Amino acid sequence: MVVGLGTWSLARVALIILLLPRSLEECGRISVSAPIAHLGDAITASCIINRTCSHLDPESQIVWRLGTELHPGGRQQRLPDGTQESTITLPHLNDPRAILSCCLRWGNSLQILDQAELRAGYPPAAPHNLSCLMNLTTESLTCQWEPGPDTHLTTNFTLKSFKSRGNCQDQEEAIPDCVPEGGQSRCSIPRKHLRLYQSMGIWVQAENVLGTSVSPQLCLDPMDVVKLEPPTLWALDPSPEVAPPQPGCLQLQWESWKPTLYIDQKCELRHQPQPGGANWTLVGPLPSKTLQHELCGLLPSTAYTLQMRCTRWPLPGYWSDWSPSLELTSAQRAPNVRLDTWWRQRQLDRGTVDMQLFWKPMPLEEDSGQIQGYLVSWRPSGQAGAVPPLCNTTELNCTFHLPPEVREVVLVAYNTAGTSHPTPVVFLESTGPPLGRLYTMAQDPHNLWVGWEPPSPPPRGYVIEWGPGPPSPSGSHMTWKMEHNGSIAGTLLQENIWPFQLYEITVTALYQDTTGPSQRIYAYSQEMAPSYTPELHLKHIGKTWAQLEWVPPAPELGRSPLSHYTIFWTNAQGQSFSTILNASSHEFVLPGLEPASLYHVHLMAASRVGATNSTSLTLMTLAPGEFELHIFLGLFGLLLSLICLCAATRFCCRPSRKNSLWPSVPDPAHSSLGSWVPSIPAEEIFQLPSLWDTSMPPITKITVLEEEEKKPGPWEAHESSGTCGLPALVQAYVLQGDPRASTIQPQSQSGNSDQVLYGQVMGSPAGSGPADYIRCDSTQPLLGGLTPSPKTYENLWFQTSPLRTPEPLVPNQEDDCVFGPLIDFPLLQGLQVHGVEGLGGF
Repeated sequence: MVVGLGTWSLARVALIILLLPRSLEECGRISVSAPIAHLGDAITASCIINRTCSHLDPESQIVWRLGTELHPGGRQQRLPDGTQESTITLPHLNDPRAILSCCLRWGNSLQILDQAELRAGYPPAAPHNLSCLMNLTTESLTCQWEPGPDTHLTTNFTLKSFKSRGNCQDQEEAIPDCVPEGGQSRCSIPRKHLRLYQSMGIWVQAENVLGTSVSPQLCLDPMDVVKLEPPTLWALDPSPEVAPPQPGCLQLQWESWKPTLYIDQKCELRHQPQPGGANWTLVGPLPSKTLQHELCGLLPSTAYTLQMRCTRWPLPGYWSDWSPSLELTSAQRAPNVRLDTWWRQRQLDRGTVDMQLFWKPMPLEEDSGQIQGYLVSWRPSGQAGAVPPLCNTTELNCTFHLPPEVREVVLVAYNTAGTSHPTPVVFLESTGPPLGRLYTMAQDPHNLWVGWEPPSPPPRGYVIEWGPGPPSPSGSHMTWKMEHNGSIAGTLLQENIWPFQLYEITVTALYQDTTGPSQRIYAYSQEMAPSYTPELHLKHIGKTWAQLEWVPPAPELGRSPLSHYTIFWTNAQGQSFSTILNASSHEFVLPGLEPASLYHVHLMAASRVGATNSTSLTLMTLAPGEFELHIFLGLFGLLLSLICLCAATRFCCRPSRKNSLWPSVPDPAHSSLGSWVPSIPAEEIFQLPSLWDTSMPPITKITVLEEEEKKPGPWEAHESSGTCGLPALVQAYVLQGDPRASTIQPQSQSGNSDQVLYGQVMGSPAGSGPADYIRCDSTQPLLGGLTPSPKTYENLWFQTSPLRTPEPLVPNQEDDCVFGPLIDFPLLQGLQVHGVEGLGGF
């Protein structure tokens, strides 16, 4: 066989195989030291190439391959007979099975000359746990064992035995070997090779190519290892000779396997209540001779599963398997219960009362017996014999008719074992004191707490009834319970309580010989969210607002009252707005809307348990009209004009710019001061003392200042136009300060002063003439001091000759300066002059 290796394709390898000479297959052979070795041991192999392979290259190298791994490290030599040999030693053979190949390089590939299969494993371990059973059904001795760990090699097991006496020390007769089938670990010795009631020696032998092992020898008598077949169980049939089982008991019988009828046995019984899950309870041993048994101590009216097994007794043997299951129900017992009762009555006519009786069985112990039905009976007074019952039912209520004078019936529970103790039911009148305040409180969606104020005297118990409230019919699907403790002030209702359901709850107090009036209350364990939200309607709309309205929903049963509304609106850009309104609101105005814009609005109604949304309302605000646009533009223009006018006024009225533009100069000639002139003829000559009236306070004070001597500048000779000629030596009397001021301080003569001088009083200390004044009608401001100003708009200034001689004061016709006596100026008539004593003319 020639195989191509490397990365060549399969087609190329097939081509090489066809081209190789057939004699190459006869060129080499492999020999190994041992084809089967211990796993992990070393193994040596050699490959010899015959001298007949003359067409091979004398320098050809032999390559070894183990599985898919190459081993080029083999020792190669040429023998005297012309053959070529390669020897290799594998230090560890770790695979249970491997292929060793001798290869020769042929071109670019490896060609296999010969192959050998190598196997490795372990010698067999001694079998253990050898056991044998005598099967009376097949009449054979079956033995089984555990073979031990895997040897990775073919291992044969053989069951060996011999006949003996005593303790199997001496072998009397060999028994044919028993070889298991199909690699099983069990084997059966037929009855013909057995000798009953005689000892046998039995062992197991394991063997493979690496060794042999045997199990410990077992010495036994085949009858001592007999395993019986399980018995068959069934219920004991009732008969007059057998008494019926007591409550909590059951009767059963069994039948042993026929081949074992002559063998003494003992049996065990186990039972388990149905349904399964509980532990088995073992009962035994039971004598096999009786073949029947009564099992007691069980729960009455309870189904049980039973099983049985048997073994030889008193001789040794093995337990049989458990028998098939048998299901039986234990005997019943009469009901042992207390019946709590309650009733309702309705007068049908004068001779008949419709009674509805309710009851609940209350077990008096854990096992109170199964109840199959209830009987309600009434025996009329003076009537003998059997009386048909009023009710025979499996329900927990009954409706029947009674005469009005009947106040008592009898109730019993029954089953096949008997009846419970009779429970008298007395229909009491409702004449007791009523309960106090009745209230409820929801614990969770499936529980309701009912509380009350206990009456005085305390009752012996209470009856609590509850069921669906309106609109369900009263009394339908009512649930009730009885509380026997009269001192309690409430109870928890846990049965038939569902959320979002209105319940009518009635509490009645029970006294010794009467009952109290029933108190009624309605409650929910959990209310629902509002079923719907009112629909929004557009009432009015403008350009920037919209008024919406809705109709508040009416209260609903089972629905929690509304706590608030939330209104949402969204514009076309996706911006959302919301506001919260109280539950009494029914309209709202959306503020701050954009004109000619689209909005989506919806309303959410919320309560303490949830909320619902209304359908969305889409609206569009109004667009501004042409008339409104004109008004808007006009108002905008007017506002802009006012802003500009105010800005200009503020700019012009600033103090720093008042004098440079048009200061406000008062004109005494055109003022109301002219009316202050005393009513004295003008031709009358006034004397200064006569003007000095001590009752009239002086208007102001005048301080006489002497002009400092200074040289005229060059500009003084050229700026005389537009001014009045003034005397050379002039004393200026400046009006200053508050007329009522107590101190006299000279005013600053700076040109930056805000004080406007509209008149000056002039005179010379040497002069004897009357004092004159200068008044100018010019709107330009007067000079505040004696310093000449070079500016053209000033209307007067002082000129002084180099010799300091006063020049005559001559008016100039080209300007508007006016000279006149002081009498023409009313304010100067009351002046008080200080500092110059020679002003007699003034």
